[in-house]
Amino acid sequence: MPARPRELTPDRGARHLFGAKMRTHRERAGISLEGLAEVVNISRSHLSRIETAEAMPPPSLPAALDAAFGTDGIFAELYALASREIHPDQFRRRMELEARARLIEEYAGQIVPGLVQTPDYARAQFVVSGPKAQPEEIEQLLAARMSRQSLLSSNSAPDLSLILDEAVLRRSFGDAPTMRAQLARLVDLSLTPTSVVQVLPFAHGGHALLGGTLTLMTLEDGSRVAYEESISTGTLLEDLGVAADRQRAYDLLRASALSPKDSAGFIRSVMEELPT
Repeated sequence: MPARPRELTPDRGARHLFGAKMRTHRERAGISLEGLAEVVNISRSHLSRIETAEAMPPPSLPAALDAAFGTDGIFAELYALASREIHPDQFRRRMELEARARLIEEYAGQIVPGLVQTPDYARAQFVVSGPKAQPEEIEQLLAARMSRQSLLSSNSAPDLSLILDEAVLRRSFGDAPTMRAQLARLVDLSLTPTSVVQVLPFAHGGHALLGGTLTLMTLEDGSRVAYEESISTGTLLEDLGVAADRQRAYDLLRASALSPKDSAGFIRSVMEELPT
């Protein structure tokens, strides 16, 4: 008995509507996913993920669908909307991908990444960013952040690569003991077989990723997605070409960062400068 097609959710955003319209026109034309894969030169599995909004359509697909279905630019218009859309569910989607990732690479320019924050550091950050928040709200946010970290201690923990700007180490959240414990956590991470921590000193100067946070996630099938974050928004970049551009920028930065050994020594020197 064939598997029942997954229910679609076109009301959730442009990417979801793109996938729903693609299935509607495909079924109306009597074309299977296998048949469409031959027409548009994209794998069946990838097309299936696009239909269910689990993957962003590649740039070549809209024109190919409009040609195949005779839809006079409808898919090109939907793609233009989907590629610029800030999805309200993007961080939830990012966490789903994070849980499936085999390799997580992250550049942080101002704050220690949430995956490796200590509880006291995270709490201090939440208090600063939400000065009007009630204590119970802070604790809820803290519990959610700490629950994410179980990923790194699971039997299928991903490899982790961090590039930290020097500002991350020198800009304190909380008191000196809080910051010292956070820096010690980073040193400990650098000694594990699945984690690499590198520091990018101020002396390096400007670079392509300055001003934000970038996370690259390589999934079990080898595909790669990027997630960029600013003060209050995050953008998931699932287009293969865009993700490849971000990977190139990350690799260039990694080549300029201190070695893991020298980075650990640098972090220890910052710890020694903290007030006792």
